[in-house]
Amino acid sequence: MPACPICDAPDANAAAAPTPRRRAPARPGIYLVSPSGAVLDPETLVRAKTHLSAEGFKVSMDRGASLRHERFAGTDAQRLAALQRAATQKSQFVMATRGGYGMSRLLDRIDWKAMADSGKTFIGHSDFTAFQLALLAKTGAVSYAGPMAVFDFGGKRVDDLTAALFGETLRGELEVLSFDSPDADPVDARGVLWGGNLAMLVSLIGTPYLPKIKGGVLFLEDVNEHPYRVERMLLQLHQAGVLAKQKAIVLGSFTDYKLSPLDGGYDMASVHAWLRREVKVPVVTDLPFGHVKTKATLPVGERVGIATEDGMAHLVFEAHERNHAGHDHDHGEHDHDHDHDHDHGHGHDHDHA
Repeated sequence: MPACPICDAPDANAAAAPTPRRRAPARPGIYLVSPSGAVLDPETLVRAKTHLSAEGFKVSMDRGASLRHERFAGTDAQRLAALQRAATQKSQFVMATRGGYGMSRLLDRIDWKAMADSGKTFIGHSDFTAFQLALLAKTGAVSYAGPMAVFDFGGKRVDDLTAALFGETLRGELEVLSFDSPDADPVDARGVLWGGNLAMLVSLIGTPYLPKIKGGVLFLEDVNEHPYRVERMLLQLHQAGVLAKQKAIVLGSFTDYKLSPLDGGYDMASVHAWLRREVKVPVVTDLPFGHVKTKATLPVGERVGIATEDGMAHLVFEAHERNHAGHDHDHGEHDHDHDHDHDHGHGHDHDHA
């Protein structure tokens, strides 16, 4: 097992099942809620509940989880009420059943202070990125970018590493996430970890729901987006002044697109090369996160360390910092700001399942 480059402590490698570091609390609760797209097959929720229970969680389900109105999991009012119920029920964790589209329609109607004050930890990815970034922008509260009920736990089989990383992260056991990144730029820094789905993040530019992070570690992923569209969104972030303020840009999976003869060899590698030329910020690739079966669970809004060496990248979480407080980790100063005003805006209409 490779050593953490920051303090030479052993870490958990994303290429192998992580090793538990301390005993987990007994059966933490997870509440399943559908804030975006409709769940088309209710059996996936039954399987998700079964699989999550097998992982040691006590699972409960919002009464509106299987609703459908047009393409949504109920009307806007019904989905808003579901989020309000999620903030007041007893389970510690709230997991989105799926993404799709719909969260952007709710952003200016959510009581963000109530969400943060609830003490719940919200989990999801894709369309749920809008909720997570708005929560961070408005309150500074940490959420988890990670698995969702239908996509990750609703199939006949659950990816073992996804489940293991999910459990370790929720129990506060995962200290360091290491992953192969053969072409990663050199970096050794600290900053607030933030980001998620690229299209959803870009949709928040110009609204009060985009966090104002300086010196952050920005992670990005997307699905069904051709490389030129990925580049165009990155260019928008760059021209909006977001990318240059970061300590590192960490790219996850960009999947399910099709190239054509018109591309003439232009692909995601071309996007990576363009990004490195245009933005003088270290770029790290191959983060195990996105619309893929094997994904990490990442704390959005938490301060992390990031370092690369010998074709590997390492994300160092707060548990690691607590357990190795005696080490001298001098990475310089990293400013970060959160916009905590309470104006209202709205997002976009891009569909991410």
